[in-house]
Amino acid sequence: MGPHPAVAAIRLAVRRVLHDVLNELSRDSAAGAAAAPAPPGGGRADARPAAARPAGEPPLVLVACSGGADSMALASALAFEARKLAIRAGAITVDHGLQPGSDLRAAEVAARLGALRLDPVEAVAVTVGREGGPEAAARDARYAALDEAAERLGAAAVLLGHTRDDQAETVLLGLARGSGIRSLSGMAAVSGSAGRYRRPFLHLDRQTARTACLVQSLPVWDDPMNADPAYTRSRLRHEGLPALEKSLGKGVVEALARTAQLCRDDADALDRWAAEADATVRDEAGLLECAKLYALPPAVRRRVLRRAAIAEGAPAGSLFARHIEELDRLITGWRGQGAINLPGRVVARRQGGRLVIRQG
Repeated sequence: MGPHPAVAAIRLAVRRVLHDVLNELSRDSAAGAAAAPAPPGGGRADARPAAARPAGEPPLVLVACSGGADSMALASALAFEARKLAIRAGAITVDHGLQPGSDLRAAEVAARLGALRLDPVEAVAVTVGREGGPEAAARDARYAALDEAAERLGAAAVLLGHTRDDQAETVLLGLARGSGIRSLSGMAAVSGSAGRYRRPFLHLDRQTARTACLVQSLPVWDDPMNADPAYTRSRLRHEGLPALEKSLGKGVVEALARTAQLCRDDADALDRWAAEADATVRDEAGLLECAKLYALPPAVRRRVLRRAAIAEGAPAGSLFARHIEELDRLITGWRGQGAINLPGRVVARRQGGRLVIRQG
């Protein structure tokens, strides 16, 4: 008799991602061997730095685990599937320090991960700042810790337990903020530097992960912050989405997740168009020409402007739609207005038919 359907589903999702990682490493290694000269004394060149993965050592894949049902189900599936492949499986749990006893909780989660025979397992404490609000600050601190651990341990990938429900919530939050289609495209299955982060569960619902933990007798921890109405995502999860399903019927989560994928496809195409258009709207000195920008479709023009602002030092995470709208008005609604201040001490002004974006 095979595993429970929920367990089979999460294992299959993880297996597919691990095969993707191995295939990408194989391609990178082959490309590196073909491009690099033979190392002294013979031997085989490796596409990845020797410090990151010694020759002959299987690649390391980490799981980011909070101890909740989604990430515990992911950790168990990684532990099971990695044993059948040439992969080492480890785990990182992040202690945000936002609740009394959080260090003890992190240590307990690390012990559970070790019991799954994951190795290495680390509990990493972080300091959460204030910028962007508590949820955004915690997320920034968490990803910074995961990036550091992945670099230090030489991990080929870090698996994240975001589900289809999380994706639906992300899309609704983007709608509420009046964001563009890039925000509405939600979370990517592959993201981060060199595709570091992988989300195997984006097509699975939260209940599947919880059921998988239940039938495997995996202990899980339900973070009380996830039920705290002080947090926007918590209110959306426990009040907003249920109200939508009550009004519109079942299938809202699936529809929102499908919308995310459609938006991602459109956003990717527009980003490629903007990257190609960027070179065609600059003069010989590399300055943006306002007349040529004006001729572009609005969606492409705004992307060119965003790219230009980021290239001059504006932080992407702090550059909002209202900033791009102000930049766009220098092109489409020019009335002699003055310079515009952007995040990161970047200043934009129109001069002699050119849009000049520079550090202030």
